[in-house]
Amino acid sequence: MFDKLTERLQGVIENLRGRGRLTEENIADTLRQVRMALLEADVALSVVKTFVDAVRAKVPGMEISRSLTPGQALVKIIHDELIALMSAGVRPLNLRAQPPVVILLAGLQGAGKTTSAGKLAKWLKDNERKKVLLASTDVYRPAAILQLERLAQQLDIGFYPSDPKKPALTLAREALIEARQSLYDVLIVDTAGRLHVDDEMMAEIREISAAVTPTETLFVVDSMAGQDAVNAARAFGNALTLTGVVLTKTDGDARGGAALSVRQITGQPILFMGTGEKTDALEPFHAERVASRILGMGDVLSLVEDVTRNVDREQAEKLARKIKKGKDFDLQDLHDQLQQVERMGGLQSMMDKLPASIAGKAAASPAMNEKEIKRQVAIIRSMTLKERAYPKNIDASRKRRIAAGSGVHVSEINRLLKSHMQMQKVMKSMTKAGGMGRLMRAFGGKMPGM
Repeated sequence: MFDKLTERLQGVIENLRGRGRLTEENIADTLRQVRMALLEADVALSVVKTFVDAVRAKVPGMEISRSLTPGQALVKIIHDELIALMSAGVRPLNLRAQPPVVILLAGLQGAGKTTSAGKLAKWLKDNERKKVLLASTDVYRPAAILQLERLAQQLDIGFYPSDPKKPALTLAREALIEARQSLYDVLIVDTAGRLHVDDEMMAEIREISAAVTPTETLFVVDSMAGQDAVNAARAFGNALTLTGVVLTKTDGDARGGAALSVRQITGQPILFMGTGEKTDALEPFHAERVASRILGMGDVLSLVEDVTRNVDREQAEKLARKIKKGKDFDLQDLHDQLQQVERMGGLQSMMDKLPASIAGKAAASPAMNEKEIKRQVAIIRSMTLKERAYPKNIDASRKRRIAAGSGVHVSEINRLLKSHMQMQKVMKSMTKAGGMGRLMRAFGGKMPGM
């Protein structure tokens, strides 16, 4: 997300680097470039004007710390204003109401409401320890009801069986009764996607809202919708009492304009971001972290949280003990490490959270490739357990068999084995006193293989 905006703003920051003083001319030029970058990212014109005016107003009286150059101080103002633009009202979900807390999802067709309903249910179950019931009122698309039911089964979450022959209003009322009787903590009501120009459908969702009196009414918006997202946000904000926004498909949006526009247009905070297709690819919105990502500063805090949440600590400690005892880092260990990376959303997800300067260097490495990881996992899975434990015993005939089993050329097997051999040297060096220092010098500051 924000790739194009980050690239443009990185250029602006680069131009300010080392500036001992700021003149009216270079300040005006910087703000003009910021304005163009935001417009190209599909940020609403009114939002761009407000943002640039806010930055311009703070420049004359800005306080410059001794540790900052004037150029860096201007970048700090831009960073602070980005946070101010997105952070107003950002808060946790309100779960303190009388159970069942009702969360109503509304939005355009194709915005990702049904998927977001499942992700939100999983997030509430895992992070808030809530008993959740999912219900669909999309009687116009029986496939959407089936999709939500399958998601609920996959996530082991309650689902109210909706009959598409009944009116949407009736289904909403019945789901609320079921949630009360079965003592659910939260009821998530997924509604039909509707066009903001469809008066009849907008009237229906108002009736549903009145019937279930939701604690949270979340507007689900596709971050790639651009100006359509802004128009839809305005229409839904007029029809319903929105309390927050869920921004979806942020992993596929290189512009990021919706994230900067939707807060001001709806008057409601972004509470969650959908960051991928997996059911756990939903994260609370942190304006400070997103602002840092936009300016290419990375989001290391989110990366640390991903690692904490997804890395198998017991497995990691077991590997550490094994290496400490002087045992080899075998191919099964490599397979397990590659799976850990995939559980964290893959390399691209990790790269997105690193500062631009580091991510750029890492992405340039031929080994830092999503397809390469999947290929290596497939190769290792085509080996026997004995071959994984003793890769030195893999001869030419075994290589041909493994290549046929994983659908790759024998040269790929050789490359993996060579890379793995380098990793073994790495692990052995790390177990010796001063090993890390010698290791980095030996490889010129670069880690071999993966």
